[in-house]
Amino acid sequence: MRCDILDMDGFLLQATIYLSAAVIAVPIAARLGLGSVLGYLLAGVVIGPLLGLVGAETLDLQHVAEFGVVMMLFLIGLELEPYALWGMRHRLLGLGGLQIGLTVSLVTLGVMIIGQPFSVALAAGLILSLSSTAIVLQSLSEKGLMQTAGGRAGFSVLLTQDIAVVPMLAFLPLLSFEVFSGGPTHHSTTALSLVEDLPAWGVTLVTIGAVGAVVVGGTYLIRPLFHFIDTARLREMYTAFALLIVVGIAVLMNLVGLSPALGTFLAGVVLANSEFRHELESDIQPFKGLLLGLFFITVGAGINLVEFMQSPVRLLGLTLGLMAIKGVVLWGLGLVFGLRGRDQWLFTLGLAQAGEFGFVLVAFSLQQNVIPEGMAGTLLMMITLSMLLTPLFFIVFDLMSRYFHDPTRHVSHDAIDDQQPIIIAGIGRFGQIVNRLVRSSGFQTTVLDHDLKTIQMMRKFGVKGFLGDPARPDLLNAAGLATAQVLVVAVNDPAAATRIVAHARRERSDLHIVARAHDQAHVYELYKAGANDIVREMFDSSLRAGRYVLENVGLSDFEASEAERTFFKHDRYAVRELAALWDPKISPAENGNYVKRTLELEKEIEITLLSQLLADKPGKDDAQGE
Repeated sequence: MRCDILDMDGFLLQATIYLSAAVIAVPIAARLGLGSVLGYLLAGVVIGPLLGLVGAETLDLQHVAEFGVVMMLFLIGLELEPYALWGMRHRLLGLGGLQIGLTVSLVTLGVMIIGQPFSVALAAGLILSLSSTAIVLQSLSEKGLMQTAGGRAGFSVLLTQDIAVVPMLAFLPLLSFEVFSGGPTHHSTTALSLVEDLPAWGVTLVTIGAVGAVVVGGTYLIRPLFHFIDTARLREMYTAFALLIVVGIAVLMNLVGLSPALGTFLAGVVLANSEFRHELESDIQPFKGLLLGLFFITVGAGINLVEFMQSPVRLLGLTLGLMAIKGVVLWGLGLVFGLRGRDQWLFTLGLAQAGEFGFVLVAFSLQQNVIPEGMAGTLLMMITLSMLLTPLFFIVFDLMSRYFHDPTRHVSHDAIDDQQPIIIAGIGRFGQIVNRLVRSSGFQTTVLDHDLKTIQMMRKFGVKGFLGDPARPDLLNAAGLATAQVLVVAVNDPAAATRIVAHARRERSDLHIVARAHDQAHVYELYKAGANDIVREMFDSSLRAGRYVLENVGLSDFEASEAERTFFKHDRYAVRELAALWDPKISPAENGNYVKRTLELEKEIEITLLSQLLADKPGKDDAQGE
């Protein structure tokens, strides 16, 4: 018992050190414009190699922290429905496939030149061809670069690399040589392994079978299990089930020597069409952010300073040589695929590093006797150093961006020098109609949108718009939120629309807010956030279509128009009634009070419309009799 208490004290001390380092370093790095990733990495370097506050437990902790990467890939998968992946096939196979193929070829050639056999060189080429999904996506998101041409191209390559890890893991055992099997070089971190002592072809078959099991299980097993959990009506059960999916798949992947992140990514893609996708996202998101930060700290803390100081020039030279090779490949592909100026530099500098999946592939290659131990140590050091350099490359990119005069470049936002009483946030198809009607009636508007091409197009037609993310509070305030009379929230992102409405209502209790809703559930979210008038995207057009139907099945134009007007008025009343009963934690179909009131309201409108039509008909008959 005393030993357990001491272990617990040690765990609490280590947890305090890691959390303190993050709390101190990350805000400082963010304030200096260095980004949170570099803050986490530097915090790890300080508490690990420099001060020696952490050490032996770093590798074990890194296995736990890798769940941040696992969860991030699961969330990415949830956002990519299978048809969306199919729509990206040209970029995935073209841009991403060429990047992997060319990088593997050049790195393999380089490793052979320094004296390694072909099988080892090819394994090193596969391992080092990957980039860091965790660091790049985090940096792109923080700097608002995800929607640029360079950011989208980078995401396509990263997605291809993440998918390519599966065939790489299946292929690497085929490179195994008996020359490295004289003794145990490396063991899997799992106590139980389904591939241990299997021949190379057996490992490959088990790998393919595990991937198939994830796809089949995600398609046919998880949905009924979720409905079973839903009957408990307990919020924590949703969280527990979401974590069970991620952890369970990670365990299965570890048993067959696969990457847990790739397994959960595939599961996310399979579940992207499910009705509980958003529930899973909200449950996983908080854990992902914390564990991903912890992963970055462990990368910094895990640097072997003694090994590095023994040959710093050699290791830095190899690392920079690798990044130069990848940079040349990326630069050339950027040219071929139409990237220019700022976007081409973002694409090149952002993806020139090795990635976290390299850690997984190195460990797997050691386990399968593909690479020798000394080579593995060098590869791990190169991966770590390149990841440490990547945030610095993003800083270099920021400095270089000032000297580019690209008319299509993405900027954080325009300086707003014009404030009008009406603010329109989002100027897509929906917002354009609103803007045209309001301006045609003699009123001036302030238009905000994050899409540069749309803003430029609107300016050609005489509409002065401002580039920037309307969901940013500082941009809304600069647009004149404090003095505006009406705010129109017309953005296409439901979550962003809700955030905009909530912020505007907190700032101005007297502001009239007109909001675009994606569907009925979004109507309720906007209603609770404080919107005054809520317009469902398809409601008015559907209502008009229904009116045309009535006009062509026997009703007069007046009767159809009155039915449309009555239905519209009743719907506004019904939405307010149902909003009070709506519970986002459970399905509307499982909410007894919601279903009961919905049926009552449907009966009310049916009786109202029938009574209205019957009341009109005697008048018509009398007129005909006269």
